[in-house]
Formats: sequence, structure tokens, C-alpha cells
Amino acid sequence: MTPEEILADLISCDDLPGQPNRAIAGCVEGHLRRMGIEPVILTGPEGDRVNILATIGPRDRSGVILSGHMDVVPVAGQDWSSDPFRLTRRDDRLYGRGTSDMKGFLACMLAMVPEFQAATLQRPLHLAFSYDEEIGCRGVGHLIAALPDLVAAPMACIVGEPSAMRPVLSHKGKRSTLLRIAGRAAHSSQPDAGLNAIYAGAEILLAIRALNERLAVQGPFDHRFSPPHSTVVAGVVRGGSAVNIIPDRCEIEMEVRSVPGADPAEITAEIVALAQALVPEKALSVEACELSAYPALPPSGDPTLAGLMARLSGGAPLQSVSYGTEAGLYHAAGIPSIICGPGEIARAHRPDEFILPEELAHCCQMLRGLAGHLAAP
Repeated sequence: MTPEEILADLISCDDLPGQPNRAIAGCVEGHLRRMGIEPVILTGPEGDRVNILATIGPRDRSGVILSGHMDVVPVAGQDWSSDPFRLTRRDDRLYGRGTSDMKGFLACMLAMVPEFQAATLQRPLHLAFSYDEEIGCRGVGHLIAALPDLVAAPMACIVGEPSAMRPVLSHKGKRSTLLRIAGRAAHSSQPDAGLNAIYAGAEILLAIRALNERLAVQGPFDHRFSPPHSTVVAGVVRGGSAVNIIPDRCEIEMEVRSVPGADPAEITAEIVALAQALVPEKALSVEACELSAYPALPPSGDPTLAGLMARLSGGAPLQSVSYGTEAGLYHAAGIPSIICGPGEIARAHRPDEFILPEELAHCCQMLRGLAGHLAAP
């Protein structure tokens, strides 16, 4: 099957992060088995979601992982010109949720399996399909933990996030946190009888803004990124139940994106400490709950992988991006990692997401060259 035909199958699966992924996992598994590949199905601790690993070539030799996630972001509230879960070709573009992020890469991986099988690989290719990437790379960590029992230590990982087929060398880390503020309810006519959780939340929001401004001035800085410093942002605020009730609860969802070398947990801890300092007079309690986290991908000091990917993709390496991927987790596990995939990140998560047929062809060409590299004695 062609990449476009496989992509149509993948797009028709509307499995979203945080939910069972039977449809998309079954689709991937079906394509692999049709081509004679016996994949390893790795059930996550949730029990209703799986990672998939398929190996082509000798398992006892160090090889290369091709990694991509199966989940896509929701389409609720977005105005699409066509069914987002049906691949639609229009004006030489292929529209559908996940075409760029990142089922286009998955389709290329699967379409190239017959060529991988025919290449007599001296070093293996491992096709890794993970779940729940869109809510903090939650699934791939379980796959990475299982690798030592399944294959020889990989020598590299290529994460196929949309990068316009330019190798990306590094990205920021991320930590998202939910702050739960407990106050005390009272009638709105007697505000002093209660503790207004929203007011405490407002002070925490100001502290978050102030810390972000301080990071912009004081750093630490890494000018390979834009912005060249870590950031902390409040993205969601919820609180109260009625205008005539002093609110006894408020929730803030915040995230930290950190440059390599800066620990997002330390930045988060500073906000949590400031929030909890408000407790004696402004609130009953402040509780912090981690929503998601993944480490930064620092630039490698070894140019070998970047040089290989530049040659195979034909694109000059891009030093850094500010979005994150599962590449940081592979790197943290001791596997040199790089990002390179079809499509563009600017198209992701938006209505009328699309990929170009020539981008799929370009990706397949890169994978063909990688197979040739791994087949060399």
C-alpha cells in the first residue's frame, strides 16, 4: 500500500489522548501483520492503551528506532472544511486530523516496511508507536522501559514530529502542574466570614507572571532557543460556583518550558512554595498535582547523527525548537535522539490540518536511505 492509502486508514481512527486506543493500535498492528511482522504489544498501566514495537533485522545488534505517537488532539470547537477523520485530497493537499502531527510519519514507516525487509539489514530498524504523547508523552516512557528486555541497546532514535524534513537537534523541557486552592465558603454578604479562593488564586497568578518576567531578564539563557530563556505561564483558571457565594475553591493549570540545563521541577517548586506561603491568611490549603512532564532534548556533542540525518533528508539541521517531543525521554534513557519528519508544526492542532503528498515521498526517500545505511556491512 502507498503512504497515502495507509494514511487514510490511520486518519479514520479518531482515538484521542487519555482514552482507549484500540482502533488506531489495531490499525497499526493489522498493517504490520499483513506484511509478515509480528509486533510486540505493550499494554500500559492504564490497561486500555498500548504501545507497539516492531523490529526488522537482527534484534541482538544495536539499531535505530523510528518513533511516533498514535494519538491526535481533539477537533471540538474547530471549523473544518471537511471531515477531520476522513483523509480528503483537495488542491494537492491531504487534509485530516493528524496528517502532519504525526500520522504522516507513521504512514511512511509502515509503507516502507517491504523495502526494509528486502534490504537485508545488518543493524535493525525498530518501529515504535506510542500513546498519549499529546498530554505529556505519557505512553512512550513505558515502551522505553521495556526496550532492554526486547532488543539490544539502540544506537539512535529518530522522532518523526513534523519538522519540514529538517533534522532538529534540541528542544525545551516541559512540566505542567495543577494548583488546587481550598478556601472557605460563606454568603457573599459576609465576605469576611469566608476565605476567597479566587483571591488567593489571583495572587498566585501575579506570582507566576512575575517569575516569568524575572526569567526573561535574569535567565539562564540559551540563545539557540526563541525565546532564549525558560518560561512559566498560567493557561487555565477555574473557580467558584455562584456570584453570591464566597468561592471555596480555585484551580490553576500552569506550565513551565525550560531550556536545557534548567530544571522545570525547580521552577515549578518556586511557584508552589510561593502559593503555599499564602495559606495562613489567604487560603486553607494549596495542593500541587503534576499533569505531565518530559525532559529537554539537549544538543548532542557528537555530530554523527546530525550529519547522517542531514545527508539522508537533504535538509540543513535546525539547532532548536521550543515545542517538545518524546525525543527528550529517549535521550534521558541514553539513546542519542533527533527529530525529523514530514509536515510542519505550524499546521498541527489547527482546523484543516494537512500534509503534502511530496512531503510523504520525501520522508520515504529519507527512510530508504536510512535502510541502505543500516544494510551496509
